[in-house]
Amino acid sequence: MFEKFYPDFFFRSIDDIDEEFFLVNGIKFAILDIDNTLVSYKTTVADKRAKAFLNMLTKNGIKFAFVSNNHKDRVSLFAKEFNAIFVNDAGKPFTFGIKRAMKKIGADKKHTVLIGDQVFTDVYAGKNAGIITVMVNPIEAKETPFFGLKRRMEKIVLKNYKR
Repeated sequence: MFEKFYPDFFFRSIDDIDEEFFLVNGIKFAILDIDNTLVSYKTTVADKRAKAFLNMLTKNGIKFAFVSNNHKDRVSLFAKEFNAIFVNDAGKPFTFGIKRAMKKIGADKKHTVLIGDQVFTDVYAGKNAGIITVMVNPIEAKETPFFGLKRRMEKIVLKNYKR
């Protein structure tokens, strides 16, 4: 029933994803969410953790693009430091932003992963785009009633996933 919401892989954070994961799974391209995946949604640029992860991708020849539902000013500022491809206002859980980013980096479905922190946007969009999905725990919870409700619903889905 919830299969479209189940990530292919689950890690506590990006710190737990190493180069071996990409090698073993034949991953050559990464579509990356920013907010609460790579950095806190309050952070405007990459911190030490995010830089280490993105440098690891680059060192291992993995092309990446940022795909975010956030607005251009936020996403472009984050991507600028890495001279990276990005798609803002991506419309996740719809797939058009993911497909646009994949086209820009020359990615194919078989060798592409989406890494994000939300079941109903990131994982669902990645599954519908036909790519590998990785979910990480959010760095911090947003403090709005909408996000609180969404996170509670995610827990129900993930409880079933872990069984």
